Amino acid sequence: MKKTIVLWAALTAVTLLMTGCTAQAPDPQPVADPIGAGPAPTTTAPAPDPAAARAAAYRKWGVPPLPAPPAPPAVKPVRRTPGGPVPVVSDIPVTEKVVFLTIDDGAEKDPEFVRMTAELGVPFTMFLTDSVISADYGYFDPLVAQGHGVANHTLTHPDLRTLSPDAQRREICGQQEKLAKRYGTAPRLFRPPYGNWNEATRAAAGACGIDALVLWRESMQIKDMQYQRGDRALRPGDIVLAHFRGPAELKGRSMTEMTANLLRKIQEQGFTVARLEDYV
Repeated sequence: MKKTIVLWAALTAVTLLMTGCTAQAPDPQPVADPIGAGPAPTTTAPAPDPAAARAAAYRKWGVPPLPAPPAPPAVKPVRRTPGGPVPVVSDIPVTEKVVFLTIDDGAEKDPEFVRMTAELGVPFTMFLTDSVISADYGYFDPLVAQGHGVANHTLTHPDLRTLSPDAQRREICGQQEKLAKRYGTAPRLFRPPYGNWNEATRAAAGACGIDALVLWRESMQIKDMQYQRGDRALRPGDIVLAHFRGPAELKGRSMTEMTANLLRKIQEQGFTVARLEDYV
């Protein structure tokens, strides 16, 4: 039996040698030469579509999309002449259907509002009062980074008409210094608290480096705007006032809800929002 097995194994070996059917290691895979070899091909993700992202943001916040604002004017329609009095404006002389959003004080510091403004990209100007923002200056940093304007609304929000010229100057110049130190640029625009001012206010603002006193034509409440004109309608160039307010002042509504209502009112009348600093 052993002889048979040995003989069979020998015959098998001879057959394999004759036919070339010997076991071989698999062929090695080619290795790219690292010297001079180009980078491995990569798949490039498509660039995000800003228009689609903006449309999605409007849907998220329940606001109909606003038209794109026109290009800023080559020459600002409101300018302070060198050495002249500070202009006082409630609206900007334009023909395009644009309005300008301004938000006062800074008391409410809702992080959802920061998210909303980043996603919608609607410009506005913040008229800030030190006594209500000093507990959290940092809240406004991302809003400044988004490009929204920083403007002066005094140190302590007094009725300036009740103060002496020197006291008015301290309120305005003092806030100029604080805002410049905290946010990097001295404001050019000033809003007197309650809209109350006199010629001493104007002179003090000019001495502090202000280029315009900014009042308003409409003010946003909770669900609707309060109009100064009897026709209760926006007009080209109107300045709209709102406030950093929360549920305590808005009867349980949030600042984002108030802002969404404001933008709906603007869109319903066929207007869009432009940046105030591009016009003043």
